[in-house]
Amino acid sequence: MRIVTATAAALALAGQAAPAATAHQPTTDGIWRMDGYGTVLSIRNGTFQEYQTTPVSCLKGDSAQRTGPGTYTMPDGTVLTVRTQGGRDRASMRVDGSVGDRNLRRIPELPDACTRPAPKGPLAAFDVFWQSFEENYPFFSAKGIDWHAVRDQYRPRVHAGTTRDELYAVFSEMVRPLHDAHVAVQNGDRVFARVRPGTVVPTEELDAKVKKFIVARDLENARNVRDFANGRITYADLPGGQGYLRISGFGGYAGDGAPYAAQMAELDKALDTVFSRERTQRLKGLVIDLRINGGGSDALGIHIAERLTDTSYLAYSKRARNDPADPTRHTRPQPAYVTPAQGPRYTGPVAVLTGGSTFSAGETFTQALMDRPGQTARIGQPTQGVFSDVMSRKLPNGMSAWLPNEEFLTRAGRTFDGTGIPPHLEEPVFTKKEFDKKRDSAFDTALNVLRNYDGPMS
Repeated sequence: MRIVTATAAALALAGQAAPAATAHQPTTDGIWRMDGYGTVLSIRNGTFQEYQTTPVSCLKGDSAQRTGPGTYTMPDGTVLTVRTQGGRDRASMRVDGSVGDRNLRRIPELPDACTRPAPKGPLAAFDVFWQSFEENYPFFSAKGIDWHAVRDQYRPRVHAGTTRDELYAVFSEMVRPLHDAHVAVQNGDRVFARVRPGTVVPTEELDAKVKKFIVARDLENARNVRDFANGRITYADLPGGQGYLRISGFGGYAGDGAPYAAQMAELDKALDTVFSRERTQRLKGLVIDLRINGGGSDALGIHIAERLTDTSYLAYSKRARNDPADPTRHTRPQPAYVTPAQGPRYTGPVAVLTGGSTFSAGETFTQALMDRPGQTARIGQPTQGVFSDVMSRKLPNGMSAWLPNEEFLTRAGRTFDGTGIPPHLEEPVFTKKEFDKKRDSAFDTALNVLRNYDGPMS
């Protein structure tokens, strides 16, 4: 799930009464602890309130208002669905656009820390920041980071007179070595984040530059070149009988702030046109270009994958850290499946183009195609290496920290966090030399592979 910022006014529903529970559907009103995610929820009288907890803190997080049976809408339009499971003391929560549920168990009351004023000051902010990563970040070991040593190094630099700017600098230094694009520190309008070394953030400017280059070079002789979904998706029929599908993100299809249902509707309009019965029958191969992809909704990626198979299969399984003291313990993995879509589907050979600017949902979509029945090759460079939904954690001084806490597992239990998903065939991706010589080696290799395909690549 992408990081979202509240941009719309809150819906004025706080005064509505909760619907009466039936014998078949126990009420979700009450206090709930989430399995993993360091979160407690209070649901009462139509209001959903998140509490972000650590052993040293409890801070109010997101809130939402009831907009239907079991559904709550945040000020930015994000819809949450809460359902009981098999009784009154177990429930699940789903965030629109995310894959999988978050399991809840009822508790009698809010933790004591949630009912008293939160500690203030720079040291309190430091402790909440450090503890949030200590309890939730899964990749310290893989990245060779001793987080306890980081605390011992930096906490003595913080005192009652430390300013917000100074604390922002401390936090930024602490997370800099992670080189994790899903880790960020926010202080007002300032955001510190770092990507994997040697890679580039997929900005709108880079996307526009690359798109112009591709249209002029790769699609010069193509037919039916057309943009969809607010320009985030491009399709073209190539001269050799192959198709070209470029996806620059898994969101923004219906404009900023549009609800998930509107994004899905725009995506379906595009897919219904691209994967028409006539085209799916005549295509000799399909290039899917994800090289500049900023991520978005994992569920939208699964939805596209459903147009590319006649057989159901496991896309990946998703799990989260759930023991504050033991980073090896996780929630039970939740499988996410790709099931064939209704209507025409394309099941022939596919070449997926990736690079270091393939981020987040662009990577989970790439992973969802790894075990696709049929012929699928990956060409280019490894993806960025950030798969998890992003936790946004508030700090006592008004700053925020963003971090991942999940792993996306292959059928064999492997993850690609940090390193990214490797290609079968390595080719340069939008380097200065490629631009200068008007070359697109990955694209050319993809066409050659599709023309000579003789079976799946391992």
